[in-house]
Amino acid sequence: MDPEAATELVRKGATFLLLDVPQRTLIGIDTQVFSVGPKFKGIKMVPPGPHFVYYCSSSRHGNEFAPTVGFFLTTQPSEVIVRKWDAQDERLIKLSEEEEIRYSEAVRRFEFDDQLGPYNLDSFGDWKQLSTYLSQNIIERLELIGGEVTIAWESSWMDKAPQSDTERCLMEQLREGKFAKNAHVQSERRGCYYTSIPASVKHENISRDELTALNLDKTSLPESVLAKKYQGQEDLLSGELQFAFIAFMSLEAFMQWKALVSLLLSCCDAPHHKRTNMFVKFIRTFYYQLKDGFKRTQDSRSSGDMGNSLFLDEAWFSRDVFLYRLSKDLFTVVLEAPVMDGDLLSWARELKTLLEATFGWDLENNAVNLIDEDDEFAPVVVEMDGS
Repeated sequence: MDPEAATELVRKGATFLLLDVPQRTLIGIDTQVFSVGPKFKGIKMVPPGPHFVYYCSSSRHGNEFAPTVGFFLTTQPSEVIVRKWDAQDERLIKLSEEEEIRYSEAVRRFEFDDQLGPYNLDSFGDWKQLSTYLSQNIIERLELIGGEVTIAWESSWMDKAPQSDTERCLMEQLREGKFAKNAHVQSERRGCYYTSIPASVKHENISRDELTALNLDKTSLPESVLAKKYQGQEDLLSGELQFAFIAFMSLEAFMQWKALVSLLLSCCDAPHHKRTNMFVKFIRTFYYQLKDGFKRTQDSRSSGDMGNSLFLDEAWFSRDVFLYRLSKDLFTVVLEAPVMDGDLLSWARELKTLLEATFGWDLENNAVNLIDEDDEFAPVVVEMDGS
């Protein structure tokens, strides 16, 4: 890059000054990850807007890592954000206002410039696709007190969460010793302020057949949630879906993402009528989440193996869990409809192609769908009394 252009990007972009971070610590921002070396002092040329910063400390030899901790923030042009490593708690902390001003002035004098890694602007487009509806308003609405997101402080919550077989296996792994670190602060933490998403339609004074129909097509649920929780603003729902996905290091975030995805994939009537635009946004958001989450490493030497997923564990999306069944239902609703919105149809086809290519699923086979009976988000069917 031309030196003058680079200098201008440094001046206009935000800077994260990260002091005293131990070597081998992994520091991430958005879709980018840095491994801390002896000169690393932070990240420069960060575009203005919402971002997610995350980190995990390493063992002495760099072969084991503590649970990842992350936080959301929104940057302004030319802003300098300063954090310092607390060796006792192994976390980044804020400085006093006086210290922050002093370090910020030093950054603006370029005193740390050769110790700052540049934000990879070529990958900023990927982050924008994942954060289209994420705003400071949504961050403030959802984030917990203190702002930090990590699975290390969720042990009490995990025991209360609805669990499928796959999730139960994961929770057992999370209870291993390496995730118990910092357990002394768990009682002081609480989860994010996610919107409560009902798993089923409950209604009095209607027949069992009608109640079953309402739970097989859950169109009434997002209407209720939008009215009561989002003031009718569809983009707030989309923003919460993106917030939860970005915070996937938290099991609570995964369960919220699963609840939202399950709810929207269970709607048959809404995509056809007044919520068509919302479903275009949803499928587009869902597509980019899966596309980014299942990017492959390129370290495999086998021509038939693209390596492992960079961010997500494929066990979550095996053929015996919720995504396979609900995706088939969605494609039946959208792709087989005699009349359908062009944008919705196009994005549904893109999503179907992605799922088939990523997992090798047959989403056109009409075989009986597999249902995990322990899954809170499985369809609710009211059985009639025998007569």
